[in-house]
Amino acid sequence: MARSVLLYLHKDGHEADHVAAAADLATAHEAHLTGLAVAEPLAAHAEYLPPEALDRYREAWQVRNAGLETVFRDGVSHYALSTEWRSVEDLRVDRSTLDVIAQQARYADLLVVGQIDPDRPADLVPSDLPGQAAVLAGRPVLAIPYAWKRRAIGHRVIIAWDGGRESARAVGDALPLLRRADEVQVAVIGTESSGRAGRHGDLPGADIAAYLARHDIRVTATHQGSVDIPVADALLSAAADADADLLVMGAYGRSRFREMVMGGTTRRILSEMTLPVMLSH
Repeated sequence: MARSVLLYLHKDGHEADHVAAAADLATAHEAHLTGLAVAEPLAAHAEYLPPEALDRYREAWQVRNAGLETVFRDGVSHYALSTEWRSVEDLRVDRSTLDVIAQQARYADLLVVGQIDPDRPADLVPSDLPGQAAVLAGRPVLAIPYAWKRRAIGHRVIIAWDGGRESARAVGDALPLLRRADEVQVAVIGTESSGRAGRHGDLPGADIAAYLARHDIRVTATHQGSVDIPVADALLSAAADADADLLVMGAYGRSRFREMVMGGTTRRILSEMTLPVMLSH
C-alpha cells in the first residue's frame, strides 16, 4: 500500500487540479502527501552574473514557489491528511530540475506530476517529464493530463501489457491501486501469438491476468494483433472504450549524450494522454 505520495508542482494554471488529484489519491490510501516546488538551476554562464542579479533571480523563484505553496496548502486544507511542503533551491549549474525531482521521489512510494501543457509553458522542464522521472527516480510516476476533468482515479484501470520487464515492474508497482479497482483490463496490442517461446505464450495476456486474479483482482484480458495505427493511439482508444480512469504502463527510455530519450510509444502517450497514466521503469 502506498504510504507516501510526492506531488511536484509547476506553475501553469493547472496546479489546483493536480493538488486535488494527489490529495484524493493520498486520502484513499491513507498516505502522507508532500508538495514539492523546485527552483530552476542556473545556466552555465550564471557564475559570471553580479551578486545583485543572482539575488533577484533567487527572490523571483522564492516568490513563485511561495505562490505554489499557497495553492498546495489551500487545496489540502479540507482533507484529513498528513501533509508537508518542500521548496528546494538547488541552483548548482550541474543539477537540473529533473535531478532534484528524482532525488526527492526516491523517498516516496509514488510521484505525481502534471502533464506539461504545450499552450501554457511552465518551468524549464522536459515535455516528457513523467517518463524521464520514472526512469531516473526508480519510483512509479502518476501523470495527470492538463485537460483532465476531475474524477476518481483508479476505479476502471487498463494495463498496457507487452510482456517486458518494464511492464512487469509497472504491474507490480500498481498492485495497491489495482486491488482497489472495480475493473481491470489487460490490453495486449500489436503482438501476434507466438507460442510458449515468445513473451506472451499461447494466449497473450492470459498469464498476467491469472497472476492478477491470484491477488483477488477482478481482471479481463483483450488482445489485438496487428494494428494499422500507432500502438499508443490504439491504447488510448481502448482506454476510451473502457471508460478507464487510469492507464498503467512501462516507461521505456535510454540514455544518449547525457540525455534520456524516451521510447516512441511512451513519448506519444505522454504527449497525447487523455487520462491519468501510471509509469514505471
